[in-house]
Amino acid sequence: MSTTASPATEVARTRLNWGVPAYILFVAAAIVFAVLIPKTGYILNISLQATTYAIAVLGLTIVLGLCGQINLAQAAFFGLGAYAVGLGQTEHGLNFWICLMIGTSLAALFGALLGASTLRLGGHYLAMVTISFQQILTLILINWIPVTKGPDGVRAIPRPALLVDGSYYLGLCIAVLAGLGYLVWRLRDTRLGRAMRAVRDNELAAGVAGIDIYRTKVTAFALSAILGGIGGGLFAGGFAYVSPDQFSFAESVVFLTMALLGGVASPIGAVIGTGLLILIPEWLRFLKSIPGLYLAIYGAAVILIVLFMPDGIWGYLRGQLDRFKRARHSVKTGDALQLSGGGAGAETVLEVRKLSKHFGGLKAVDEVDLLIKRGGVHALIGPNGSGKTTTLNVLSGLYKATSGSVILNGQDITSLPPHARTKAGLGRTFQNIRLWRSMTALENVMVGAERPGNTAADDPAAVIARARAALAFVDLEHRADEVVAGFSYGHQRAVEIARALAGDPALLLLDEPGAGLNSSEKVELRNLLKRISARGLTILIIDHDMTLVSEVAQHITVLNFGRHIADGVSADVLQHPDVIAAYLGTAPDVAA
Repeated sequence: MSTTASPATEVARTRLNWGVPAYILFVAAAIVFAVLIPKTGYILNISLQATTYAIAVLGLTIVLGLCGQINLAQAAFFGLGAYAVGLGQTEHGLNFWICLMIGTSLAALFGALLGASTLRLGGHYLAMVTISFQQILTLILINWIPVTKGPDGVRAIPRPALLVDGSYYLGLCIAVLAGLGYLVWRLRDTRLGRAMRAVRDNELAAGVAGIDIYRTKVTAFALSAILGGIGGGLFAGGFAYVSPDQFSFAESVVFLTMALLGGVASPIGAVIGTGLLILIPEWLRFLKSIPGLYLAIYGAAVILIVLFMPDGIWGYLRGQLDRFKRARHSVKTGDALQLSGGGAGAETVLEVRKLSKHFGGLKAVDEVDLLIKRGGVHALIGPNGSGKTTTLNVLSGLYKATSGSVILNGQDITSLPPHARTKAGLGRTFQNIRLWRSMTALENVMVGAERPGNTAADDPAAVIARARAALAFVDLEHRADEVVAGFSYGHQRAVEIARALAGDPALLLLDEPGAGLNSSEKVELRNLLKRISARGLTILIIDHDMTLVSEVAQHITVLNFGRHIADGVSADVLQHPDVIAAYLGTAPDVAA
């Protein structure tokens, strides 16, 4: 029996050899210290504030650090959790844990609703919506006096029976923070985590790779809100009093500053940033007797850290540590890339009928018919502005067709969004390379392998194996663990193709794959396309390099001014007088 470890096992071993046991020992020591070492009320309060705030800041690590979505309402979710625990116990006599669950559920609901606004909003508009939600909740807490007790707040909030002692309660908060921090850390390398990072780096590529962008954003907001609700509920039990001013917009800004200060991309950064922003004012207490000096030093310290450490303190430290890290040897896979070509379906893999796309009065694509047979390479060519890329954008769902239909493998995909078309079996690359530049080559291709509908998508070990096989197919497996931002243009193009191949599509759309490549890289591309075609995968390629097109394509369709002007076997089409006229800019001689 073979004793060779799978790639997934090797990755797990690398991380679990020392990291998790050391983390468990550190957390256990922190809990023991919190429970056994005598503390004054002042130290206990600072510790409780730091731990509960850090839990809320972990939520920003998900929504902003992983998914790239702005959230300036984290204090609102924090407040929902706190008020649920406070009012639930004091007004309705509910158990602490039930109140905590209610508060967390409320926060998740409103977080999901806030995330739903990302369907049409993004950037500063999304920031404005989150600020508005924060302000509305603050006004409700202040003015709905019969329910929220108004500006006076909620007093005498009890703790759980076994955790009445502040030291034991602090131990609980540390344990919760440690557990949630571990889950957030693990989230980064899960299927959902990679989807979030893909959305953050390039939404367009994420959708075409099969990621439901809208669902991913809503999930990120909901998870962030859940952590805010948990932190707020524990805060209420820790301090036994809550009031509206503790959950204002200013506190949301503080949470965001904590995340940015420590490093928004990591849960470790969230803890560091929270600790520092709470401790720095305490360290500077002796200066409060000098008006203005305390705030000046405090503000200057925060500004300097953000200015000279744009990735946060932990991001900076991680960067320094990575300089001394030994290069990892990529695990080789013995599996060859298998391409099913969409299965043994009908002879026609794609049928386009009367497809049109109009931008106002401009007919970019005008009643184009296209029939692509299974297997081989079909080229779509034409001069600049002929509608080729627009056609690909309509086929992949980035543009909505004005009229016409698109049938893939017998399924009408005309009205489907990009991620659903990918699930149906469509793969795509872009003229301007769209990789997720903060991710490694392996992570980029793993997202492709996780395409919904792919047989390997639900097995983590199979996903890794298929991603490595795809990289090996394009001769880049030896660079699997390197971040793609450092790759040459040609290698980035190869990784983008490998990502599409890993999803095992029925049809691969290649938009100008030869653009920007030098002569030797074009030869490699030509050979790669021939190897892909030999595996039975159907390719629709757009390219201006007629040498490349004539060498790889068996069938060519020509567009000019958005209309179909020629279609047939490559050699015949390239000699067609209308095609020659379109490329040379002269009318064919019809006088003879």
